[in-house]
Amino acid sequence: METRTAEILLDINAVALSPEEPFTWSSGIISPIYCDNRKIIGDVPARQEIAEAFVDVVKSEAPDAEVIAGTSTAGIPHAAFISERLGLPMCYVRGSKKKHGKGNQIEGAEVEGKKVVLIEDLISTGGSSLEAAEALKENGAEVLAVVAIFTYGIPRADEAFKEAGLTYHTLSTLDVLIDVSMDRGAIDEAQKETILQFRQKLSQK
Repeated sequence: METRTAEILLDINAVALSPEEPFTWSSGIISPIYCDNRKIIGDVPARQEIAEAFVDVVKSEAPDAEVIAGTSTAGIPHAAFISERLGLPMCYVRGSKKKHGKGNQIEGAEVEGKKVVLIEDLISTGGSSLEAAEALKENGAEVLAVVAIFTYGIPRADEAFKEAGLTYHTLSTLDVLIDVSMDRGAIDEAQKETILQFRQKLSQK
């Protein structure tokens, strides 16, 4: 699953590796890697395969799930694909409460007293995922796990999830992606080292 997911991400150009001309993340971090999982929803075969991989993880890691939740906005379409396949209710978590209407932060299915799996597109430090999980808990949900497409494998994400008492699972990782890229000749040993050094520096911040 991890290798196949990495192959899909590379095939549809959802992940770009560019150590020489790094990218700027929305946070302002300068990175040799950029992951745009939104490209998945525009490729029918890719999104179907990713959705099935998600379903397999939910069935194995959270078989008691009663609601599938998606993070706003990138996790929403994947949560929809998964909930449809599993025949489960779906909701999504806003970044903050609405400033009009009922002021909801959770939209869609009711989560109070429900066992919920939270779907995310990627995990870097884990901050946004944990904020969404906390919002679900505040609304009475039992969050079984967070499941994401990709993780950079930054240690402080593991620490943050452990501190929050939550587990997370991903369809692929940066290490697997690097291995597949090396096998394909997309990057060389020096570029691989640049990417790994970037992650190490990010881990120390």
